[in-house]
Amino acid sequence: MGKKDMPKRSHLKKPTWIIILVSLVCVFLVVGYVYPPRDSTACYIFSSSSCKKISRWLPPPERELTDKEIASRVVTKNLLNTPPIKTKNPKIAFMFLSPGSLAFERLWDKFFQGHEGRFSIHIHASRVKPVHSSRYFQNREIRSDKVDWGKISMVDAEKRLLANALKDPDNQHFVLLSDSCVPLHNFDYIYNYLMYTNVSFIDSFEDPGPHGSGRYSDHMLPEVEKKFFRKGAQWFTMKRQHAIIVMADNLYYTKFRDYCRPGMDGRNCYADEHYLPTFFHMFDPTGIANWSVTHVDWSERKWHPKSYGLKDVSYQLIKNLSSITESVHETSDRKRVTTVTPCMWNGMNRPCYLFARKFLPETLDTLIELFPRYTTI
Repeated sequence: MGKKDMPKRSHLKKPTWIIILVSLVCVFLVVGYVYPPRDSTACYIFSSSSCKKISRWLPPPERELTDKEIASRVVTKNLLNTPPIKTKNPKIAFMFLSPGSLAFERLWDKFFQGHEGRFSIHIHASRVKPVHSSRYFQNREIRSDKVDWGKISMVDAEKRLLANALKDPDNQHFVLLSDSCVPLHNFDYIYNYLMYTNVSFIDSFEDPGPHGSGRYSDHMLPEVEKKFFRKGAQWFTMKRQHAIIVMADNLYYTKFRDYCRPGMDGRNCYADEHYLPTFFHMFDPTGIANWSVTHVDWSERKWHPKSYGLKDVSYQLIKNLSSITESVHETSDRKRVTTVTPCMWNGMNRPCYLFARKFLPETLDTLIELFPRYTTI
């Protein structure tokens, strides 16, 4: 190689380094544009427009919890992680929510016969003192208060029943029933169904329509976000662990007391249909079944469910209700989307319903006559 070739090699080095330098600067700028720094000062060194543009699709920063939220979550988490206390005589607490006397007390008397010591009864009579026809119901009233349909007083009555039933450490499962509820199976079937599974049968589903998320109020923020808002039937059964959590909660209960009520922001929100479904969806979604074991017929699409009169009641009706193995939810928007879900009990598809409502008092004698037959289904 001659000396004449040396200047040419030196001449080639300059543009090569310039290209490399320009390339590095370009890469630096592109990275800054695509992944802008979280810090606003550093961000605007690159481009204010890029910061605004990218922030639209970046996930929002995690919200800092309030002191009350932190305290509530710590308590709930600890209760969920605490193993249940086993008792020698586990019982089911049957909690009746009624304005007065129970029309089907004689039917329930037959249901409870022979199973003394495996159940307890608690009655919340909101209007008048009940007159009893069964020894099992004597002196089982708790201190009650007025209950208004659709208002927080309904949830208050439920919590009052839970509090009284929790006094007995043997009560391991809690069933909320109305005065128009009847059993669809015998006592042993229901006892085993509830006691030998580790979930609470709390109804909870997402309804984007006016009777679901349409009832949500932004006043519930920041604790209750709209994406968590759920709807469900009032009639639950829950294990002791969940019952204690409900009694321990005040923060989320207060949100529904204050901002989920008839006439709130021009909407009719009913706390008994949204508080527990939303609360447990937020804190223990895998610990609930997402359906109620109490059958209610809403096929007439009225404000109240279908009532069963004397002409409706037959062995075939009870057989049909007690044989349903799928839970059905329908949204309240124009699409009327129907979701059908198999009722899974410990991994097996089982009948969904243990109880049913609304039965009129005129059906009592017929149901008592049918009871020995239909409880063997």
